Amino acid sequence: MISYSLSYSSALSHFLNITITIPQNTATLLYLQLPAWRPGRYELQHFAQKLRGITASANGKDIGIHKETKDRWVVETDGASSIEIKYSFYARQMDGGGSWLDEEQLYLNPINCLMAVEGREQEACQLKFAIPENWQVACGMPETSRHTLLADSFDTLVDSPLIASSSLKKETYEANGVRFNIWIQGHCQPDWDKIKHDFSAFTQEQLEVFGDFPVKEYHYLNEILPYRFYHGVEHSNSTVITLGPGELLMTPALYKEFLGVSSHELFHTWNVKKIRPKEMMPYNFAQENYFKTGYVAEGVTTYYGDYMLARAQVFTAEQYFEELNTSLQRYFGDYSRSNLSVADSSFDLWLDGYKPGIPDRKVSIYIKGALTALLLDLQLRQHTHNKASLDTVMKALWEQFGKKGIGYTEDDYTQLVQRIAGTSMQSYFDAYINGTVAIEHALDEALNYVGCTVKEHPNTLLYESKYGFKVSSEGSTKVTAIAPASPAYDVLSVEDELVAINGRKIENNLQHLMAQQQEPPTLTLFREKQLHVVQLPQGTHRYYSKYTIAKREDATPEEKQNFKLWLKQEF
Repeated sequence: MISYSLSYSSALSHFLNITITIPQNTATLLYLQLPAWRPGRYELQHFAQKLRGITASANGKDIGIHKETKDRWVVETDGASSIEIKYSFYARQMDGGGSWLDEEQLYLNPINCLMAVEGREQEACQLKFAIPENWQVACGMPETSRHTLLADSFDTLVDSPLIASSSLKKETYEANGVRFNIWIQGHCQPDWDKIKHDFSAFTQEQLEVFGDFPVKEYHYLNEILPYRFYHGVEHSNSTVITLGPGELLMTPALYKEFLGVSSHELFHTWNVKKIRPKEMMPYNFAQENYFKTGYVAEGVTTYYGDYMLARAQVFTAEQYFEELNTSLQRYFGDYSRSNLSVADSSFDLWLDGYKPGIPDRKVSIYIKGALTALLLDLQLRQHTHNKASLDTVMKALWEQFGKKGIGYTEDDYTQLVQRIAGTSMQSYFDAYINGTVAIEHALDEALNYVGCTVKEHPNTLLYESKYGFKVSSEGSTKVTAIAPASPAYDVLSVEDELVAINGRKIENNLQHLMAQQQEPPTLTLFREKQLHVVQLPQGTHRYYSKYTIAKREDATPEEKQNFKLWLKQEF
């Protein structure tokens, strides 16, 4: 069995020493592949940049090893039957997809640092640690002996993050015979009764959607940090959540985020870990895995994350609407929605999906995907008179694809939706998935079915609503975004530093000063360290409007009943 052994000599150096022992070798040239990316973040992350001092040996002697690509090595084995690979890995990235070593803990995402032996990825392997004896290990892999974990394949190995520490806290709950473990590493005062009650509620609601759970046991691995942070990453039988600050964990604002990310990541256990796009069956960790169905994998999951909390009575309808409204503000916060579809934005995740990028180029598959999921759910309910919904689609994906280990295609998803709707849904896919048609009218129409509406509100910031530009809220007043065809479009540039308006110095008071102006203002600014004076022309349209979802006062009894069937709450 291939063995991965981890140790360290100085925790605060953050370097882990890794030894891979490869028995029963028959290859003259042995190839090793380090993953270049991790599931849950669809961009190349080039983990090889954190490795150093890679050597190979056999029978106590060094043998040749050299790189073939940035993260692939070839070992000249000279016919040796047992090979040993050694190197160091720098573990100092504290987020949901990173790894961290210090004097208090080892937090590891194995995909960051463990190499696959090509041709032997399906073999069982073990992971051993030389760590303090009193450190406990939280992980989805079974512990066969003290500080030794077993994986049935390389894919399982690198999909099983872990936390090892002497200060781990743990509570459990059960749902449908499945054990769910909530691990917490970090300083906080969790209200375990409340946490277990709420987690049990949203877990049960998700189980009602799918019928059964993909794995026998599940682990929430929580890194609670002393500073503000928010991140979560899904795995087959676990999730890593990094959240802070710890002293605020049980306050309404942060606890809401804790619930939201936990519900989101649990839903991923079905949707993407099992119900997976065909392009990622199986994962190819050496290169990009292009796919256009991110609106299902991430968008639908983002919708259900908060939606399940409302249906489980963990969120009130008002709290749920607050989350929907936050999504609307993010969606309408720029004009990328007019330039690239959510399907094409999914494909381009590998290009710039996790960077700000150039202005208004692409949409978020999480936000646009969630809004299109909401739209689809309500349209399905309306078309079928509440006999079917997006729940029906997800259950069918689980039964027909996820359970069978079959990847789905765009066409599979489209045909499934249309069959369940009992009518053509091609206009939905053409306009809102593969196109850039404005969604607000269709969303308002769909929400009317459940007695709700989308309301447009003028932006109260004059420089945004009247002149079409945004500025930074901290430090100097710099232009951060400009609406297309707005008064600012031809006279301002991103990164312009505004210093005065009509001769009056701007001191974090642009809104106040602009409200005093009777005529279109004259702005004094620095652009590339050169002083400029420009006049903003008068605008005739509104820009950066705010949108909210709210209940209609004139909702009919039938619409109120539809609302109850959708949200499992009274109108």
